[in-house]
Parts: sequence; structure tokens; C-alpha cells
Amino acid sequence: MRVAMYYNNRDIRIEEIPRPEIGPDEVLVRIEASGICGSDVMEWYRLHKAPLVLGHEIAGMVVEVGNRVKKYRPGDRVAASHHVPCNTCPYCLSGHPTTCDTLRQTNFFPGGFAELVRLPAINVDRGVYPLPDDLSFEAATFIEPLACVLRAQQTARLKPGQTVLVLGSGISGVLHVQLARSLGAGRIIATDVSPYRLEAAVALGADQAWAARDFSPEALRAANEGRLADLVLVCTGARSAQEQALAAVERGGTILFFAPTDQGVTLPISINDLFFRNDVTLTTSYAGSPADHWRARQLIAAGVLDIDRLITHRLPLSETQEGFRLVAEAGDSLKVIIAPQR
Repeated sequence: MRVAMYYNNRDIRIEEIPRPEIGPDEVLVRIEASGICGSDVMEWYRLHKAPLVLGHEIAGMVVEVGNRVKKYRPGDRVAASHHVPCNTCPYCLSGHPTTCDTLRQTNFFPGGFAELVRLPAINVDRGVYPLPDDLSFEAATFIEPLACVLRAQQTARLKPGQTVLVLGSGISGVLHVQLARSLGAGRIIATDVSPYRLEAAVALGADQAWAARDFSPEALRAANEGRLADLVLVCTGARSAQEQALAAVERGGTILFFAPTDQGVTLPISINDLFFRNDVTLTTSYAGSPADHWRARQLIAAGVLDIDRLITHRLPLSETQEGFRLVAEAGDSLKVIIAPQR
């Protein structure tokens, strides 16, 4: 079968590998759509593992099931999680399943940028999400990224009426904008370096969108009745955005660092000014649990988010290299979908 083999962001080759063989508790899925995630183009995180097949935002059709699989059958339309928790360790039992060792070690084979994917038994058990007939495969690729966004806003304790500042309006940022709007955020302000993405942020629910270079705490106060942001969602790894977040949060507010940075990035923080005097919460969020994925599936199926507006490029497997270029350059694109069957 064909796969898009990753060597680096500028070297992705269409290669042939053997069709995966499944075990008695496993499932084989024909990939109909697979989204390119921003993490897929983080070379510092990927290069030491290359060559490999990436892609974890998948949707497709079951084509084969193991002889002990009872929940699924050929022809079922599904999405699937690549990472799943054990549900029994201290992390899972204390409400932190995304810090579970099992979650960080599980995956499907070989990756979503392939014609077929084998789902291991643990993924079949707790990481497969049946799709209604009226939910497209393309829309279903958003289950995984939306699950991450849902978990983040739950962690940050977003409340109706709050002012939300989204730093970075790539696909994660605009998903945060849409979800915050649907959850009753009072005012949403977004920033980015790309004019295209700023326009998209407003079209998708932001009240205002500013070029990152034009942002300042004074401008935020002027636009927000003299107050800073109750919740700051940092959706870019740029150090300048991290620094802006520290200056933009209101007393009693929360900063959630959603996007990873380059390696070795640190920030100087005043304990007295930020914490002792102003009661600010700094937090982060990684991945999503099976419950988050299920809620994301329900929201997408209900049409709460404008998924079609988020998809800017649809490419066949043979053009995966072009898709990576679009995502890495972070210009006139939001979500790039690879369709291996085209």
C-alpha cells in the first residue's frame, strides 16, 4: 500500500509498504481523510524519529476486523484516537488521563498519511468513534483537534461572559475562538502575523483580530472597557506571544499555554506581581481523553462549529509534501486535509 513517508518537512516521499496484518482484537481502517496537525511539522520533535509515517487526525471505513472484535464490522464509518489511556494508573484515576504513560506510548500503524491503518487492540477498545452517515470524513478529522481544545478550555475553566484573548489564529486558535463563542464568551480578541488568518478569526467568531505586532496591554484595555483578558489562550509557540500573555491577563485571570515552543524556551516570571499580588493562574493542556473525543464528535455532528470554513486545502496522498509546506509556512491556510483514496 502507499504511504507518505516523512524524512523532514521538505522531503516526504510516496513509498510502498506491506499491507498491515491485523490480530484477533484489531481493526483495519481504509483512510478517507487525514488532517495535517501543526505538531506534524515540528521538526525538532520529529526528525530524530524519521523516517516514519505521520498523521493522527484520521477518519475512514473499517475494511477488516479480527475474529474477536464484536463492536465493529466492515463498512463501519469511524474516526479513531492514536493515543489512549490505560484508565487504571494513578494519573488516570486522579482525573489526568492525558498524562498517562500508556497514552503517551500508544499509537496506530503506520500513521494517517497512508491508504490503510491498523488499530491495535487497546485503541479498538477505547479509541474508536462511530460516525453518523451525515457526518463527512473530512469533518470527522476534527474530532481529535477539537478534543484537545475542549480539554484545554475545561482546564482553563472558561466562564460565560469572560473576555478571551487568543494569541495565534492558526487552526488551533480558530477552533478555540469557535468553541469559546459557543460556550458564551463575552468578548473574543485574536492575534496573528497572517492577515489571512486574522480575517478567518473574525469570520469564525472573534470580535476583533489584531496583527501580533500591534498588540499591547493598553490597546486591549481600550477595547475591553479598561480591563485585560480574563482568559489568555496561547496558541503559538512564539516567545513574543508567551511574553504578551503575561502582560495581557487580568487579576484573577488564567493563562493557558496550548502550543509547545521550540526546545529550551524559558520565561522570566515575577512571583510577586503575577501570583502573590494578582492571583493569576498559569496552566497548560496536552491532548484529549476518550471522553473529550466523544464530546467533540457530538459537537461536530450537531453542527455547533463551522467545520467547512476551516478546511482550506484538500490534497491527494501524492501531494502530502505540498500540504506540509502549507502548514509549515502558516500563511494562507488553516486546515489541510490529505485524502489517500484520491
